[in-house]
Amino acid sequence: MDSPEVTFTLAYLVFAVCFVFTPTEFHSAGLTVQNLLSGWLGSEDAAFVSYHLRRTSATLLCHSLLPLGYYVGMCFAASEKQLYSPSQAPETWRLFLLLAVTLPTVACTLIYYWSWDRWACHPLARTLALYALPQSGWWAVASSVNTEFRRIDKFATGAPGARVIVTDTWVMKVTTYRVHVAQQQDVHLTVTESQQHELSPDSNLPVQLLTIHVASTSPAVQAFDIRNEAPPCRRALVRRPQPSSPHLVQAELHGVWRAV
Repeated sequence: MDSPEVTFTLAYLVFAVCFVFTPTEFHSAGLTVQNLLSGWLGSEDAAFVSYHLRRTSATLLCHSLLPLGYYVGMCFAASEKQLYSPSQAPETWRLFLLLAVTLPTVACTLIYYWSWDRWACHPLARTLALYALPQSGWWAVASSVNTEFRRIDKFATGAPGARVIVTDTWVMKVTTYRVHVAQQQDVHLTVTESQQHELSPDSNLPVQLLTIHVASTSPAVQAFDIRNEAPPCRRALVRRPQPSSPHLVQAELHGVWRAV
């Protein structure tokens, strides 16, 4: 490839990686799905569940469009390849265009499926439906989650792509494409890893990082891991006596045990 192709490819690769993983600089510049589509997404504080139903769908669609955006850009960066006319483009680029069109098509189909029956098919809605009473639906559970999220006494920490939220009733992990939800009374937490770091970038003090595996007693609820500093974890969880095994590092929803 000549210079314009190389320059554009490298620049677009950096942009795509930063757009997907959103470093601090991109957050500060507002180059995130949440900021660009804030008018449609609404307020997380006002309606947590509805916000993340839309956010996960919009994020999936925007990220699926990145290969197509690269192809469109290469139409200008490598005009001699005649990429703007797929019938005259090299076979490799025709295959890439097929992939670039297929990804958003699949994403749109999936999002359309999720949105059926007022988003009842979305993974978040299906998880909440597992906790719904027989005479109610998942929206009743969503209303409870929304109410507890608006409270000022909730525990929330972590980067935007891996936030951990603990309310009076729920343990939640917000990721790029999904929101994991588990009810406190139904989960068992196991500390699978504990790392001691000499200095924290925020406080310049030693810090301990815990990786906690959240597993629900219901097999239908997918387990997930949360990672956070030990002191905030202890503030969110009430301590209980240490288990009998001295080598097992465990935690329960209202208690943290550490091997000594």
